Amino acid sequence: MRHWLATVWFLGRKELSSLLADKVLLALILYSFTLSVYTVATGVKTDVSHARVALVDGDRSALTHRIGDALLPPYFRAPDRLDRSDVDAAMDRGDYTFIIDLPPRMEADLRSGHSPLVQLNIDATAMTQAGLGSAYIQQIIAQEVAETLDPRASTVTPVALVSRTLFNPNLEGLWFQAVMAVIQFITILSILLVGAAVIREREHGTIEHLLVMPITASEIALAKIWANGLVILVASGLSLAFVVEGWLGVPIQGSLGLFLAGVALYLFATTSLGILLATVTRSMPQFALIAIPIFMVLNMLSGATSPLESMPDALRTLIQLSPTMHFVQLAQAILYRGAGLEIVWPQMLVLAGLGAGFLAVALPQFRAMLARSETG
Repeated sequence: MRHWLATVWFLGRKELSSLLADKVLLALILYSFTLSVYTVATGVKTDVSHARVALVDGDRSALTHRIGDALLPPYFRAPDRLDRSDVDAAMDRGDYTFIIDLPPRMEADLRSGHSPLVQLNIDATAMTQAGLGSAYIQQIIAQEVAETLDPRASTVTPVALVSRTLFNPNLEGLWFQAVMAVIQFITILSILLVGAAVIREREHGTIEHLLVMPITASEIALAKIWANGLVILVASGLSLAFVVEGWLGVPIQGSLGLFLAGVALYLFATTSLGILLATVTRSMPQFALIAIPIFMVLNMLSGATSPLESMPDALRTLIQLSPTMHFVQLAQAILYRGAGLEIVWPQMLVLAGLGAGFLAVALPQFRAMLARSETG
C-alpha cells in the first residue's frame, strides 16, 4: 500500500508539472474563476430592474397620477407619457417593456361601482422582466385603487400578512448567480481537465512511457484525479473568498472549510466521470462533443437553474444518480443557510458513493484503453 501511495503521489506531481506548464489551460482556469464568475453574476438578472414603462393616461385624475408615481426605481424607470396613437409604433420599436393604458373616466367609473378595464401591453421578448414586472404592475394598480377608494385600506385589512425573507433579505439575484457560477465552472473544468490529461497522454505518445513503467492503471487514474482535482479545489476556494465574497460582496454564511470538503468529494465524482468519458473517445474534439452535452444536462437538472419540485417524478428519481444535484443541495445549505456537517452529511456520503461508482466503471475501461495502446 505504501508503494502504491508513493507511486500515485509521484505520478500526480508529474501531472501537476504538466498542467502548470500548459499556459492555455492555466489561463482558462484563471479566467473562469475570476472574470467569468463576475460577468455571469452581474450580467444575468432574474429580477425586474429599471424596466422601461410608458403610461397612456386617458383619465388624468388623481388616481392615474398616483399609479404613475407608484412606478418607482429600482424596479421601474420613471414612466413616460404616451399618446394612445403611438402605442403600436412604440411596441414595434421595442422602446418600452410595459405600456399601461388607463381608460377615460377611470376613477369616476370606479367610484360609481363600475369595473373599468386597464390594458397592459407587454414586450415579452424580455421574458424575465415581462413575467415578474406584469405581476408587480397589477399589484401596484390594485393597491392604488384600493387606497384611493378607501384611504383606510392601507391600514385596515382583514388579514395582516407579515413576510420574513431569510438568507437573502433583499432578494439579490447576484448572490445566487455568483455561487452557482462557481459550481458550474467546477463541474465543467473538472471533467475537461482530467479528460484532456488522458487524451493528451495518448495524442503526444507519452502514454507509451507509462506503459513500460511498473505501474498499474489505478495508479495512473488516481494520480490524474488528485492532481487535476487539487487545482480546481484551490481555484474554487480562492474564487469564493476573493471574487464572490470580496469583489462581489456576497456574504458566505457557512464554513468555507466544510464546503471545500464537499467540493473535494464532488471532484472525486466528476473527475472519475471525466476519465470514463476520455476512455471512450479517440481525440479531444470527440471528447468535447460528449462532455459538453453531459455537462449541460447535469447543470440543467441540478436544481441550480430550475427547481427540482417542478420536474416529473420519474425524472426526479433518475437524477438521484447525478452528483451535481447533490452538490448543489450541499453548496446551498452551507453557503446560503450556514448548515453544518450534521445537515449535509447525507449529500457528502452520496457524493463519495457516486465517485466510487464512477471510478469502478472507469477503471476497467481505462485498463482496456492502456491494453489497446500497448498492443497498437
